[in-house]
Amino acid sequence: MSVGHTRTIALPRGRVLDLRGGFAVMGVINVTPDSFWEGSRARAEAVTDIAADMIAAGAAILDIGGESTRPGAAYLSPDAELERVAPAIEALRSRWDIALSVDTRKSVVARAAIAAGADIVNDVAALEDDPAMAPLCAASGVPVVLMHKKGVPKTMQDEPYYDDCPAEVFSYLATAARRAIAAGIKAENIILDPGIGFGKRLDDNLALLARLDELCGGGYPVLVGLSRKSFIGSITGRDPAGRMAGSLAAACAALAKGASIFRVHDVAQTVDALRVFQACAGKPEPDWERRA
Repeated sequence: MSVGHTRTIALPRGRVLDLRGGFAVMGVINVTPDSFWEGSRARAEAVTDIAADMIAAGAAILDIGGESTRPGAAYLSPDAELERVAPAIEALRSRWDIALSVDTRKSVVARAAIAAGADIVNDVAALEDDPAMAPLCAASGVPVVLMHKKGVPKTMQDEPYYDDCPAEVFSYLATAARRAIAAGIKAENIILDPGIGFGKRLDDNLALLARLDELCGGGYPVLVGLSRKSFIGSITGRDPAGRMAGSLAAACAALAKGASIFRVHDVAQTVDALRVFQACAGKPEPDWERRA
């Protein structure tokens, strides 16, 4: 059993994202009116309150997104996205030194977000949608998350098909990593995301999780976004509000396969679940006894 990654990732301004404890939880802050789960939508004035709660609960990263990429979502203009994202990042950076990630596939938004204090670019298009994104990330020196998706958000769930989903996704991500390195992005700044729920059927998502150790064994930290997604609802019959238990079970399964960064809505519950799982798997955190 593999439990998490075992290295650090350098961030701008001399800071470090430490994965040597086995995992890092990324709290989702959607400054959007149309994210798939209503509970994840944050009004601009509430962003700092939500962030404070997530940080207190153990989040190592906050991921700020201004464009919904849920199945069926329409494209949002860069200007509209930037109006949502930049003030949120500025507000968070002015108060905390925590790692901030911007969830965007647009270089204009990423550039402004980095200037405002973002440390990581989380690109659901793996740098493919915008030809200026890779050079920007290379020049800025920020870590990047390269995610697999099939098609565009508006139509990606319209009967997606794979002969062998894990093989295709893992091959795509290996190519995306090589392309990023060729563009000047350091290998140690690359994080991979298999894109659970992005142009995948239930069986595809389950196959990806079952074989996630193949991706995690490739040398790059692996991020997974499982929180409250539809594949959990397909198994449990529950709507997004009722999918927390399923989300925690999926997160523990992914940790067992070697995933190290978990993008979630429910930070406190996920941190607790992963800590307990690690302890039961024989890899307790150094300070867990002091919290008893």
